[in-house]
Amino acid sequence: MEIAFLLFDDYETLDVYGPAEIFGRLVDFYSPKFYSMEGGIVKNRHGVSVMTESLKTIGNHPFIFLIPGGMGTRKEVDNSLLINKIKEISLNSNFVLTVCTGSALLAKTGLLDGKQATSNKRAFSWASSNGPEVIWDKEARWKVDGKFYTSSGVSAGMDMSLGFLADRHGLEFAKKVATEIEYNWIEDKDYDTFKAK
Repeated sequence: MEIAFLLFDDYETLDVYGPAEIFGRLVDFYSPKFYSMEGGIVKNRHGVSVMTESLKTIGNHPFIFLIPGGMGTRKEVDNSLLINKIKEISLNSNFVLTVCTGSALLAKTGLLDGKQATSNKRAFSWASSNGPEVIWDKEARWKVDGKFYTSSGVSAGMDMSLGFLADRHGLEFAKKVATEIEYNWIEDKDYDTFKAK
């Protein structure tokens, strides 16, 4: 099943590669692919570059659509072409996962209106301002509302990804993956130690 990762300039490194490590090692279940609006090489402020395919080539029904955060979201939240494309792909995906301020991009589409969500606690005010009709949770490490999974900052994307695996494949399956990558999984989705003050 395809996992479509959205990339844009100045995406956050771990937002993408943490979940990519978790899902990517499960080759019998998931096939990660990287996309951007126009395709080609996308680079972030850490100097990490990746070759992407254009969102125009994305399949009609990706199983998972993952939207990372990063400083690039501050610009992309006003990119109506990208926001409309995010909405289109999200509507056609089985699940939509956001990491960090990626929830601001999803919120801008209106698809999170009336739904519970969270975001990076250090950028919570800004992220939540992009979705005034969203039920924002300042306490959660990650939230699940229907097919939408939203997580807090940076490393929380890994916790959410493991939580997603637990929901789909069982808790022991997710714990095994966490052990294989030697990661101390924060299993409590309802409490973020980095919560907003």
